[in-house]
Amino acid sequence: MPHVEFAYNRVVYSTTSYSPCEIVYGFSLLTPLDLLPMPNISMFKHKEAHAKADYMKKLHEQVKGQIEKKNERYAR
Repeated sequence: MPHVEFAYNRVVYSTTSYSPCEIVYGFSLLTPLDLLPMPNISMFKHKEAHAKADYMKKLHEQVKGQIEKKNERYAR
């Protein structure tokens, strides 16, 4: 069952134009190993955390807009 869930979460949906994994993590997963957490060591911390956070906020706003547009089309 985990393989099916992983495959399902990698599919790009027409409503959002992104896969669920890309919306959550900010990048498309290639293997289940991409989900493993990084060690909590200061040298592994992302140096551009603010840029990544801004990117994720913009991505979520874009996805929300696409979902709203698709819902309006369905309503008509």
